[in-house]
Order: sequence, then C-alpha cells, then structure tokens
Amino acid sequence: MRRPTPEPPGPGQESAWDYPRPPALDASNEHVVVTHGGETVAESRRAVRVLETSHAPVYYLPPDDVRTDLLQPLARRTFCEFKGAASYADLVVGDARAPAACWWYADPTPAFAAIAGWIAFYPSRVDRITVDGEAVRPVGGDFYGSWVTSRVVGPFKGGPGTEGW
Repeated sequence: MRRPTPEPPGPGQESAWDYPRPPALDASNEHVVVTHGGETVAESRRAVRVLETSHAPVYYLPPDDVRTDLLQPLARRTFCEFKGAASYADLVVGDARAPAACWWYADPTPAFAAIAGWIAFYPSRVDRITVDGEAVRPVGGDFYGSWVTSRVVGPFKGGPGTEGW
C-alpha cells in the first residue's frame, strides 16, 4: 500500500502527516462542546488532543467537564498498542441513546497517564461536537473517533482503503 500524498497546510493549519508516531499529547484551551438529545453533555476548555500520524486529532475531556451521569458503561473493551485498554459507554439523554458514544482509558500506559479517565466522544455517534464554534466532522469509517476541523488537513486514516497507512 502506498502512502497517500499529504495535503499542504494553509495558514493556521496543521497537517495530520506532521503528527508523530507513536502519538503525542497536546493540551488545548479550545472551547469544546458536545451536545446530544438537546442537552450539553460536555463542555471544556481543558481538553487534551491525541495527535498521531495520518489521524485527525482525538480530543479527551476531563471527567469533571462531562455529564458522566448520562453515561452507561458497557462491557466492551478494546486495546490500543500505545494507550492500553479502552472502556466504552452509551450516552443516554432522555429517549436519545447513542450506543458506544464515548471511550476512555482508566489505566493507560505511562506515556498517556495524563488522560487516565478522560473521555473522548465519537463525532459520528452524538448529535453535535464543536471546537471553538466550528462543527466537528467524523473521519470516514467508524473505527477511529477522530475529530476533523478546518484546523487540520489530511488525508485522514479511517475511511475505506486507509487500513494499510
């Protein structure tokens, strides 16, 4: 599989192809808002972005900034070679259920200890996520929970045909 040609970043943009591998943590003071079922379920200016080559960033939010009372933990677990074992939860706001809408690493590897218990949301599974007022778009496919905004250019891993990048 050939590596795709990265898009050149414009002023104020980043290229996902300049992100490191293994991934790195990047503190953000951007205003992140997650809404579902007509409710704000998370709001933060203390997010941490996980940056990894060819991936749009994933924003992890401190649990104090998330309505954790709306989360119903699942038995589902997955494993990331860099971060460790991930746990998942449904998001339930009244009658609006978003299955496996978020995940976290309760006991991540030492390199990711700063996000232990912090929560990330799939943009494709909730009604809306914004970063500094801009609506987040999901990457293609549903494996990665990456957050696409105009701040970052790709192409991004996640859609069909990108598995080998």
